[in-house]
Amino acid sequence: MGRDLCYAGVVRPKIRPGAEVSLLPKSARSVVVEVVRRVQVAGGVFAPGHLGELTQVVPFELVDAVLEETGTTERRLRSLPSRVGVYFMLALGLFEQMGAALVWQKLVAGLAGLPVPAPSEKALRDLRRRIGAAPLKALFEVLAVPLARPSTPGVRYRRWRTVAFDGCASLRVPDREANRGWFGRLKARFGVAGYPSLMLMTLAETGTRGLLGAIFGPSATGERAYAMRLAPLLGPDMLLLADRGLDGNDLLEAVTQTGAQFLVRGRTDRRPPVLARLRDGSYLTRIAGLKLRAIEADITVTGADGTVVTSTYRLLTTLTDPHTDPAATLVALYHERWEIESAYYALRHTLLHGRVLRSKDPAGIEQEMWALLALYQALRHAMVTAVESMPGTDPDRASFTTALAAARDTVTAAAGVLPTPDTGRITTAVLTSLLPPRRPRFSARTVKSGISRYHTWNGGNRPLASTNITNIAIIIIGQGAPAQPHDDDTPATYPPGPTIVLAIMQATPEHSWRARDLARTLGISGKKPLDAFCTRMAKWASQGLLTKTGPATYKISSRTLTDQQDP
Repeated sequence: MGRDLCYAGVVRPKIRPGAEVSLLPKSARSVVVEVVRRVQVAGGVFAPGHLGELTQVVPFELVDAVLEETGTTERRLRSLPSRVGVYFMLALGLFEQMGAALVWQKLVAGLAGLPVPAPSEKALRDLRRRIGAAPLKALFEVLAVPLARPSTPGVRYRRWRTVAFDGCASLRVPDREANRGWFGRLKARFGVAGYPSLMLMTLAETGTRGLLGAIFGPSATGERAYAMRLAPLLGPDMLLLADRGLDGNDLLEAVTQTGAQFLVRGRTDRRPPVLARLRDGSYLTRIAGLKLRAIEADITVTGADGTVVTSTYRLLTTLTDPHTDPAATLVALYHERWEIESAYYALRHTLLHGRVLRSKDPAGIEQEMWALLALYQALRHAMVTAVESMPGTDPDRASFTTALAAARDTVTAAAGVLPTPDTGRITTAVLTSLLPPRRPRFSARTVKSGISRYHTWNGGNRPLASTNITNIAIIIIGQGAPAQPHDDDTPATYPPGPTIVLAIMQATPEHSWRARDLARTLGISGKKPLDAFCTRMAKWASQGLLTKTGPATYKISSRTLTDQQDP
């Protein structure tokens, strides 16, 4: 429904010091201005249930649908319906620094003249408890979809939409016994930290920083376990970027089963076998039965202050063709993984201001987290809609802080609740405050926390302040080595030579390998290839390269280890 609200006030002109006031006519000293504004909100007790212009992203029909689906619609219509409670929970995240009563005042500030209720703090707490977490979780799952069109800049690599996995363990919850029982206490450098820590794991679209899925719980569970539960959200049109620690065999297999491609940084303790060296310096390998390509590169970054930092990366990918996916291109693409860190920054620092969550028990924490995630996704929806109205604009240039401030203004003014010709304040604010194109910068990874291991740690001696990057040099290790011919279905070396086998066995010199287990690691199958490989193992043992420890079982000989260690 719509309602006209009229405001009358006195506007007094500003007069500079020393001005001759007598020259101004009396009629100009006091002017009565009448402002008429039309506010369209829901009728009756549903009027406070809105989120300003974000209501167009989270419309009434959607909220009613998730309430009905989760069975949380009110049985009797009173002054605080369940729909109003959902919007109130979203507004709590929008005004995180305020108490519940003040947030309610923000919701009704633009509804002067309407008969809106004035609930107590207890009534608002009861409203939250009655709703629970289920409708907020269902709302987030509806909103958690790819946001950008395929033609939007920075969203895709070739035909795949780039997405990223990562966890955030810096969210804190109130130090209450119930919360400690669920999340535990975070052990820090000098003892136990003051607040329990919550682990948030998300799958994000790197081009827009929108979320495709999320899960949270105790930090002790670990990132990889949470990532396994999000893996089914991947699809054949996605390319997953992930950091080391998420390169476990089980996770790589789960990602491959979805049909998605991946580009994952491998741990330093991995020693993947070299099955065939490719023209660009990368090589084919096999891990957990998967035919993969490994890229090893030295990346040297030079800062404007003269600082030079070099790191070695080992990337594992299902993109095995060096002609369509050159190694240097994939190394540069991997940097997009860091966009998920910007998403966590917006959630943790811009929305929450680094504050501890407000809920005192696990049920409230769960509800608050799903509401925050749904609100974050709604803001990203509005931001992507804004930049796509200006073709060719990269979503990176949209300011989350600007969108958040504009969204807050529309809530207090109850503006844009329903689509009208004069709506679009968030779009206007985003487009008039576009950020400049991204500047490559780097700095030390430190935090302002005396009990954190990152307080003084500075791997690579990076500059303490954010410094512009003047040059990035990518050198593919092995580039220039003669390429080996290979077949798409079988390993290049058939059967492999001793160099590959000894490199695998050297990583675990005390381990005894069954010939068939080692063949399976190398991807050798079929009776004839297996027999040929077993024959070669026996031959190398007779030459003293290996030591036979049982029937068709070998380990690397001490003489071979000594020869390989000597310069």
